Amino acid sequence: MCDIAEHRVPSPGSYHWAKTTLCWLPRNNQVESTSFFRMSIAIRNIAIIAHVDHGKTTLVDQLLRQGGAFRANQQVAERIMDSMDLEREKGITIKAKNTSVHWEGNVINIVDTPGHADFGAEVERVMKMVDGVLLVVDAYDGPQAQTRFVLRKALQSGLVPIVVINKVDRENSDAHKVHDKVLELFLELHASEEQFHCPFIYASAKNGFAIRDMNDERKDMRALFETIMSHIPAPRTEEGAFRMLISNIGWSDFVGRIAIGKILSGTVRGGDTVYVIHRDGSRERCKISKIFEYTGTKTSDSIEGIAGDIVGMAGFNDIDIGETLAADETAPALPFVEIDPPTIQMEFAVNDGPFVGQDGKLVTSRQIRDRLVRESKTNISIKISDTSEGGTFIVAARGAMQIAILVEQMRREGFELLVSRPSVITKVINGQTCEPFETLWVEVPDTQVGGIMQNLAARKARVENMEKHAHGMTIEATVPTRGLIGFEFDLMNMTSGEGVMSHLFKEYGPWAGEIITRITGTLVATDTGMATAYALDNLESRGKLFVTSGDMIYQGMIVGENPRLHDLPVNPTKEKQLSNVRSQGEGKGIQLSPPMKFTLERAIEYIAPDEYVEATPKIIRLRKKELNPNERKRTEKSAAALA
Repeated sequence: MCDIAEHRVPSPGSYHWAKTTLCWLPRNNQVESTSFFRMSIAIRNIAIIAHVDHGKTTLVDQLLRQGGAFRANQQVAERIMDSMDLEREKGITIKAKNTSVHWEGNVINIVDTPGHADFGAEVERVMKMVDGVLLVVDAYDGPQAQTRFVLRKALQSGLVPIVVINKVDRENSDAHKVHDKVLELFLELHASEEQFHCPFIYASAKNGFAIRDMNDERKDMRALFETIMSHIPAPRTEEGAFRMLISNIGWSDFVGRIAIGKILSGTVRGGDTVYVIHRDGSRERCKISKIFEYTGTKTSDSIEGIAGDIVGMAGFNDIDIGETLAADETAPALPFVEIDPPTIQMEFAVNDGPFVGQDGKLVTSRQIRDRLVRESKTNISIKISDTSEGGTFIVAARGAMQIAILVEQMRREGFELLVSRPSVITKVINGQTCEPFETLWVEVPDTQVGGIMQNLAARKARVENMEKHAHGMTIEATVPTRGLIGFEFDLMNMTSGEGVMSHLFKEYGPWAGEIITRITGTLVATDTGMATAYALDNLESRGKLFVTSGDMIYQGMIVGENPRLHDLPVNPTKEKQLSNVRSQGEGKGIQLSPPMKFTLERAIEYIAPDEYVEATPKIIRLRKKELNPNERKRTEKSAAALA
């Protein structure tokens, strides 16, 4: 027996009526214990999930365009949802973002999620906001490591999937083969019968079409819109007073922190009083100052939020992801999905070099700590802890790239700081020291298989499977997480950019032993000053240089690479001594080879445990942790004595 109710749902510039059906449904699939739910038939909440570079963000672009989010003549940049500068520069999604499409009187709320494994927590925490997922899979590459991760999380959350095989217009793509591989993955991940029999859509997000069959006419995305509305269930919401789980945090310079989530029950309006149920169980009374809805790339004010809709709310001094908003002071907290723990950690330290403050303006311990704490509020996979050393903090995360992105963001905000080489977080299990292991997939040309196998062996990898394909070989291996540090750079060099890798956390296992990933030493400066062409010309025979003439150098700074394993002290600031006798080389210009330049990610992977990367808004330097050479020798002797 059902009843029909009506609610007014705000839409940009106008209002339309959304009907909601009230009916009795079993709670937790138990027939003997029923509860009252409201099914909002005008709203669909979906997340778009995929492996990196399989076309999620481009697909969202097309849904927004064809859903009428933009004017017919409006000029819109590609990858609209990648609003951060770093996202556009790197071509990846870093932060999960909300938007909505208003299509034929229906509201489709969309959450665009990252595809890189390091940002998996962004995927995990949005699962509570949505009722279904669009799993995007490349028609050429097929399912990859992150495809497996995001699909497993979606299936475990009971979400209804739609598979979008994207890039079907790509040369050498094989949509039918990928279709079969996706079904094999569903079976492997123990999908339910309903999840296994999900619809498949074939698409080219770049060219703006989606079809149900490869022989259909390729003209628009209508097939995907219709499949979303017919297959994804309306949001299931409970009857009762307002409650909402916070799944994301936004920020506005005008209203401060914005709590984002799906309303589970009731309605809420601006000016209403609600209670924040914090993760520690404490409750705080607050007043809603504004309610926001997300359409296209814009955030607009809304009169009210209704059950089943994804909205943002302002009016909170302190609120975090995973906390509950409720109209009733006695309401229970909503359960929050626990995310996988971090496996990598790095030191963040105050810059104590001689050039501190010359480039950046935010250099103090308090400024750095406040920024890290603020990051941990919106990025729940990052954990911050203090150390016994003043001005040094430990930042733990899913992967080195995730931390490198944070460092890059801080640089651009005006921070100067030091960061260490990544190290893994170990655990003691049954009295044995254990470390994290990853499943690694590497696709390489046939001619490079031998070299890659040797490189993996040096990193303590255990090859599990090898599969031949038309363009080379796919190697599947289990490798310690620390063995992956720097591997992507080696793979790129050894295969001239043709190699592709992906990895996924597998388990904690016994410590695999020593792994040596850098077999060279460094050239370490003994003096402070400006590098001279004369000195660098003499040093080029010692190894590769990281600096050029005119660069400012300080004692303890790493200025080059020594092909031998030990560190070599050098003076790159030395000047030519003039005399009354004309030298043989006088009048000749010195031609220096271009120095080796590091990206931030490569610098972090390159340094040794006794070294730091100094990151400032404009400069990346490599240096020893202890700048004084005499102190370094004492430290080395002490370490050798303890060993």
